[in-house]
Amino acid sequence: MIEKHVHIVDKALEEGRTTLSEHESKRLLAAYGIPVTREKEITELEEIAKTTREIGYPLVMKGCSPDVTHKTEKGLVRIGIRGEDEARAAFISLKEAMGTSGGTILIQEMIRGQRELVMGLTRDTQFGPCIMFGLGGIFTEILKDISFRVAPLEKRDALEMMDEIRGHRVLGNARGMPAADKDLLAEMLINLGKIGLEHEGIKEIDINPVILSGSQPVAVDALVVLEKGKSV
Repeated sequence: MIEKHVHIVDKALEEGRTTLSEHESKRLLAAYGIPVTREKEITELEEIAKTTREIGYPLVMKGCSPDVTHKTEKGLVRIGIRGEDEARAAFISLKEAMGTSGGTILIQEMIRGQRELVMGLTRDTQFGPCIMFGLGGIFTEILKDISFRVAPLEKRDALEMMDEIRGHRVLGNARGMPAADKDLLAEMLINLGKIGLEHEGIKEIDINPVILSGSQPVAVDALVVLEKGKSV
């Protein structure tokens, strides 16, 4: 399965691209055991009914393209879609908003949860792949509550990263919400490190948000940035 998804990166680099689309990014993450949303890309309005039945309501719909990296700012996200009429209207408006840039429409399950985290990878010129963990969502840049480790990670490294952030208490029992599955969070961080070590062509990975649905973390949005001139 991993070998199949290596070709996503390889093909994008051969095309001279600098990013993967959200859907491509999450396919790569899923190949390494990182939980992502159930979703499907469509290109035609006629695919709405079948796809929405498969995934189930409520839904999120997004404009999806390697050329679109800030979907919310560009008005390319529709949330809380609860019926086929809404889905069809969202498809039409998203297609109009994307204009001539093309791309697909991504239909995905809507993950419910009040706690948002962020995970990522950056390739340091001296240390190589470095893994980041912290509080996520729209306030990531404001709060800057994050911790770092150099890959490869052991489980104890990943657990220490969680304890180091100032907001670490949100991972426990909070306001009636169950404690986060730290074992799964640790596995996600470890596997992010593996991706960085095994793919020199990947420059950065941004997974924001990772929503805690009950105790279970799910990558809701992701972006893989590529390094031109590199290979997988």
